[in-house]
Amino acid sequence: MGVDKRFDILTAMAPVIIGVDEAGRGSLAGPVAVGVVAASPGLNLRRMFPGLNDSKQLSPRKRAEIYDEALRRAKAGDIKFCVRLSPALYIDTFGIVRAVRRSVWSGVRALSPDTRGVKIFLDGLLAAPPEYEQETIIKGDALVPVISLASIVAKVTRDRVMERLSKKYPEYGFERHKGYGTLSHYRAIKLHGLCDIHRRTYCKMKETSV
Repeated sequence: MGVDKRFDILTAMAPVIIGVDEAGRGSLAGPVAVGVVAASPGLNLRRMFPGLNDSKQLSPRKRAEIYDEALRRAKAGDIKFCVRLSPALYIDTFGIVRAVRRSVWSGVRALSPDTRGVKIFLDGLLAAPPEYEQETIIKGDALVPVISLASIVAKVTRDRVMERLSKKYPEYGFERHKGYGTLSHYRAIKLHGLCDIHRRTYCKMKETSV
C-alpha cells in the first residue's frame, strides 16, 4: 500500500479531519501565515480539488483556482477553513516558533473547539494543542490532501496580503517576491533601509551583507 493511499484511508476513517500548514516562515518581511482546513467525513479532496498538491508545486494561477473552489466549498458547508497571521512585530518580539504555534493553536481551536472525534494532520514539525489527537507528517503538504489544501489557503492568503502591502511600500517590490530574500529585495533594503513590516531579527545581518 502506497503512502498516499494510506493517508486517504486514515482521513476517510476519521469523523472529522483537520489539516494544518504554514507559509512565510523564512520571509524577511510580512506575517507568517497558518492555514487550517477542516473537512467533512468521507470527502474525496483530490476529486473535489483537481491538481491538489503542495502549494509550492503549483502555479499562482492554479493556487488561486483551488482557493476559489475552497471558498465555494466552505460556503456550501463541505469544508471549513481559516488562516491565522502573526505579524513581523510579534515574530521579532517572541520568535518564529512561538508565532507559528500561536497561529496553529488559534486556528485549530477556532475550527474545532470540541476535541472529540477530531484527527489533525500537520506538516513538517508543526504541532496542534496537546489535547487533540494529531499526527505530524514530513512533507505532508504533498502527501496528505487536507494538508495540501491548508498549504494553499495559507499561501494564497499571505501572498495577497503582501500584494496589498506593496502599495504602501512600493519601493521594496513585495508584489514580486512576497517578502522573501531575493537579490532585488536585499538591494531595496540596502537602498531604503527597513520598513515597518520587515522582521528586524531576520534582516539585521543582511543589511551589512548586500
